[in-house]
Amino acid sequence: MEVSVPQQMLDELNPVSGFCFHTAKTSYVESLPTAKKAMALLKVAGMKKIDFAGGEPFMNAELLGKLVKYCKETLELESVSLVTNGSKVPQKWLASDEHQDRKRYRTHLKTVMNLSQKCKEHGIMLKINTVVNRYNFHEDMNAAIEEIQPFRWKCFQVLIVPEENGSEHTLRDARRFLINNDEWHLFCDMHKHQECFVPESNDVMASSYLLLDEYLRFLNKGVGKPTKSILEIGDAAALKDVYWDEGGFEMRGGIYEWSKPGCLGESPKPDLDW
Repeated sequence: MEVSVPQQMLDELNPVSGFCFHTAKTSYVESLPTAKKAMALLKVAGMKKIDFAGGEPFMNAELLGKLVKYCKETLELESVSLVTNGSKVPQKWLASDEHQDRKRYRTHLKTVMNLSQKCKEHGIMLKINTVVNRYNFHEDMNAAIEEIQPFRWKCFQVLIVPEENGSEHTLRDARRFLINNDEWHLFCDMHKHQECFVPESNDVMASSYLLLDEYLRFLNKGVGKPTKSILEIGDAAALKDVYWDEGGFEMRGGIYEWSKPGCLGESPKPDLDW
């Protein structure tokens, strides 16, 4: 099984994004030994790629560093990546994510440019994530993307998850960022010629990710309650209790060449077991 598990364990958010669909409702952070045990369990279950997300993962950089090292060096996962807005990345860390709105675009773009240059210097595969929303759907980002040259540019149609960011009663209310399908397609048509362009509409994105929260539970975004902890009931039982849209996972190109040539466990593979 080839699965990407965006890890929400580092569930804190610095004040950069108004539309994040996984909000920090608690300050709970799992211990390193327990987190390692969970990662090892998922490795045995077939996990080959992990994305550390949040929130903003660099809000807990020390724990993040230890988990990244463990996943890469001990578990030898094919791909260990970080999803960050770039505002908290220390000099010794190299990663990027392009969450932006119109007010912050120029300042944040400079940060992304600097990080992309460092990634090139160190031979790191850079992926850019852009949340397409009310304040940037009309922006022509072609020149910036051509200069940054990411190997993959994922563009998400801003998503509302009612219990997370969908009303005045949730920690964040992202409704003001919403765009309609015509506006989404306008952005896609403007950028679809970029070879690295990977669009993800709401229909494709909603349930095509396996998300593990700070309590080591798989999240059923928008369709039900979280599972019990994978350390309590095991990964197999937890996976039975989570809705994962495998068709959407394939449709959005969930399996791609995520390792540098010559790296451990090159993918994709012709014998993927679904």
